[in-house]
Amino acid sequence: MRLFMISALFAFVALAPMTASAALVDASLVPDGTYVCKVEKVEDAQHLLVMMQNGIETTLIAQGIDFSKVKANDTIKVSLVKGKVPVYVIQ
Repeated sequence: MRLFMISALFAFVALAPMTASAALVDASLVPDGTYVCKVEKVEDAQHLLVMMQNGIETTLIAQGIDFSKVKANDTIKVSLVKGKVPVYVIQ
């Protein structure tokens, strides 16, 4: 019983950082700038779930454009202004 509890504690401690790093970050908290992202999921023409190069996962929101030509697994370069994407290019 004691060995089981020690094993369970070790598994929790080992897996906790991996699950914490997968947390979704609000795009408005990301500083304005240009970023390269990998598209994980196209939610609709206005929203993309992406993984940024620094490991942050976020949902991007289109502003005055649409993401209709973007597909999952595309690499895109986006400009982020106040949490919204006014322009992007598929690489």
